[in-house]
Amino acid sequence: MDLSVQLGKLRLKNPLICASCEFTMTTAGIKAALDAGAGAVIAKSVNESPQAARQLDTAEYVLLDDNWHVIPWEDSHAQDASLFCRSGLARTPLHEWLPMLAELDAYARSKDSYVVGSITVAEAEPAAEIAAKMEAAGLRWIELNLSAPHGREAAAGAVRQITATETVADYVRRVRRAVSVPLAVKLTAQSDDPLELARVAIGEGADMLVMIGRTPGFMPDIETQKPILNSWAAIGGRWALPSSLYWISKYWRNVSREIPIIGTNGARYAEDVLRFLLSGARAVEMASVVMTNGPQTFSSMIRELQSYCEAENVSRLEELVGKAADAAATYGELPMISRSGYPWDRFTR
Repeated sequence: MDLSVQLGKLRLKNPLICASCEFTMTTAGIKAALDAGAGAVIAKSVNESPQAARQLDTAEYVLLDDNWHVIPWEDSHAQDASLFCRSGLARTPLHEWLPMLAELDAYARSKDSYVVGSITVAEAEPAAEIAAKMEAAGLRWIELNLSAPHGREAAAGAVRQITATETVADYVRRVRRAVSVPLAVKLTAQSDDPLELARVAIGEGADMLVMIGRTPGFMPDIETQKPILNSWAAIGGRWALPSSLYWISKYWRNVSREIPIIGTNGARYAEDVLRFLLSGARAVEMASVVMTNGPQTFSSMIRELQSYCEAENVSRLEELVGKAADAAATYGELPMISRSGYPWDRFTR
């Protein structure tokens, strides 16, 4: 069976991508994800702002269970927990960071994989300059992250979350002019119309889109009556999967089937990867499950995807892309339902 997927000009050996996170901030972490079989690894993001790097010094990370209680990272339910955190960008100076990534991407070639440079933006023109340096260093793929959930809380000038169409257009246009390698643009749902953001990014030259970034969050501890992490933070969890798939499926049905989309936010198991593909994604970025279960999660997911394909007689995994989204009826197309009552009627009998 063939697990490979096509992302525009790029072919991935499988749809599993290790997303940009603290795990991809070191040579050891990136190599571990590559060795475990990830189709690509997105390196920890950088930008031009010293404040963004210093933000990592105050970063904190906790796992929250279904009752919003903090649980240990070693808990048996950690994989299903929500990651609640503050974060920052890579602290390694750019003149050291880029040669390191270039060496790792050469290693990735030997694994039929990729190491991807990531920019979580502050200002547009410096982002374009960094992208050009990434290409000059030899990187074959760049991700422009416009979705940073910490952008609303970060120190002024550190990182931004871009929600306006005209600003998305400006950032993508500048970076696209600066590089010729494939460009993925990561978008947020924290806007009036994420699909319009997608159309604008495509119009300015995005080769791929990544949807949907995590959201800002706030959670009080009812025992201490203080905020968990003492502040606001970003949150993601498996509970976000239906929302992420909503936007993926709407993109597939209403925006483009030619410009590939990479799903993110909510996948914890191989079954979730399949759900992303069935909704229209061609690959899936994952970070939280790597931080809770380690990079070997990619190896186990590959085996599970192979088993699924064998059981369902799927010769090429890419055959699944958009299949469920295509089968979805609009509300106006749904047939009338004959019913004698509702489940909750039992409370009023």
